[in-house]
Amino acid sequence: MPCLDASFDIAISEYGASIWCDPYAWIPEAARLLRPGGELVFLVNSIFTILCGPDDETIPAGDRLLRPLFGMHRVEWPGEDSVEFHLPPGKMIALLGDCGLEVTELIEVRPPAGATTRSTSVALDWARRFPCEEVWRAQKRD
Repeated sequence: MPCLDASFDIAISEYGASIWCDPYAWIPEAARLLRPGGELVFLVNSIFTILCGPDDETIPAGDRLLRPLFGMHRVEWPGEDSVEFHLPPGKMIALLGDCGLEVTELIEVRPPAGATTRSTSVALDWARRFPCEEVWRAQKRD
């Protein structure tokens, strides 16, 4: 980003850089842009969605692990031109820490009673048992 270090109080990625860019590139850049005490907030598909989601997006995530957690980083879906990036939680916490950020909250999103969905990749009953999305909040250390 063509901005000076410590230029912002908050940086947000809602399914932008947080899944389409390599976290080892975008998180250090976001940390560079934050002032001490600034906050990074980003939304991603949950680790369960990635681990249990079939290669075909029209088939909902199931109750079985379909890919390994260890070594997870670059996820390429068959038949798709795009690439997603997902780190296991321990690796994400370590990366944030290495960039001078401290995790303040991890929200594992669960649909409330009465919710509906149009999603083909995550069924509503599944999302009530496993988080389908995560909201990470981290603060830059002083």
